[in-house]
Amino acid sequence: MNELHMDALVVGGGITGMQAALDLGDQGYKVALVEKEPSIGGKMITLSKVFPTLDCCSCITTPKMSAVAHHANIHLLTYSEVRNVSQEQDGFTVIVEKKPRYVNESLCTGCRQCEYECPITVPSLFDRNLGAYRAIRVPFSTAVPQKAVLDIDNCLLCGKCEKICPVNAVDFSQQAEMAEIKTTSILLATGFELTPLDAKKEYGGGQYQNVIDPLMMERFLAPTGPYGRVLRPGDGKEPTSIAYVQCAGSRDETLGIEYCSRVCCMYAIKQAMLISGALPMAEITIYYMDIRTFGKGYEQFYQNAKAMGVEFIRGKVASIHEDEQHNPVVKVELTEEGRSIERTHDLVVLSLGMLPAYKPDGVYHVALGNDEFINIPNVNSEPCLTDRPGIFAAGTAIGPMDIVDSIITAGAAASAASAYIRDTKSRAGEPQEDQRERELVYA
Repeated sequence: MNELHMDALVVGGGITGMQAALDLGDQGYKVALVEKEPSIGGKMITLSKVFPTLDCCSCITTPKMSAVAHHANIHLLTYSEVRNVSQEQDGFTVIVEKKPRYVNESLCTGCRQCEYECPITVPSLFDRNLGAYRAIRVPFSTAVPQKAVLDIDNCLLCGKCEKICPVNAVDFSQQAEMAEIKTTSILLATGFELTPLDAKKEYGGGQYQNVIDPLMMERFLAPTGPYGRVLRPGDGKEPTSIAYVQCAGSRDETLGIEYCSRVCCMYAIKQAMLISGALPMAEITIYYMDIRTFGKGYEQFYQNAKAMGVEFIRGKVASIHEDEQHNPVVKVELTEEGRSIERTHDLVVLSLGMLPAYKPDGVYHVALGNDEFINIPNVNSEPCLTDRPGIFAAGTAIGPMDIVDSIITAGAAASAASAYIRDTKSRAGEPQEDQRERELVYA
């Protein structure tokens, strides 16, 4: 078992985890970053553009991914999961399982010859199952690290990838490896998941092919998407009428999700504006109960969308069914007029909400709030400290928020963790020279 000695362990390689790791690493602290997927980048690397500036997501995320991978103070552990955390007098002992890629990372050059030779095609998880990739592949074009990973469950064991690999990196006998990390602090940046597409049965999500989730639309709009344009998944036609159903996975007592997910209005407006540019003749409708544009420049963003011709209809969508041509038919109760109407669209996007990706698993033993996100007991004085000293949380691990707020909380958590590490080292009698060296590095 490999043993590492670190000042901080960051769990989660999305935008929050990367920012926190970089902030700590830049201060001279040794950081281990653990990500369960084969590449860092999180949800943000799958998106098209950010609101309200409409900057390219990949252009923002990829440099941070590269900075993490090349940072002298950051030890990156991808395709890995934390299995156990035990409290020590001056920190924690963490057991991390590195899952087998069936590819030797130290040898793999990311040339993709194995991918081109593989005869098996499987649905692409990165593209929300809209596209396809090979059973062995580099996860996506800008993945970090650029190392292949083999889906052993869908592999025929034909050996073609092993034979074609110019550096003999493919290893079918590879086993999981364990690493023991001694760390002073832990920072949880575990992110979020979307409300299940089929959570509200009356909307037909998961049943009707032309009722999709917002991350599917992000992949349609992204320059690295599976089709390079917006199409109906059901038949591949270009839609001329697209609808968004707001609060499809938030503010709903029947789902047990009473909170607002904060980003749904803005990402629906953003996507509507991008679709207007990609499909100028398409009619775009957003059915909403309330529009919540809370951030700087967000209200103007909303007004810009209305000026572009996006139709906003205030009402509660009661149900969605299909006609004979597999077009979604939306039944909506117009709350201001006191009547119901039905409208047919080519494509419907359900604006799903945020659920915490962190689940109680007996590893970190941190308390959760009523919304099941990680609880921060003293949010005003210690905005990122959990109920366990030395364990911090940031980003959507502590509640729904947008990318800007996620980065801000990452910085706050890194600052709090830095102070905690410094105090712990002082109590443990770390030589003053080492502390001064850290301060000079940070300066």
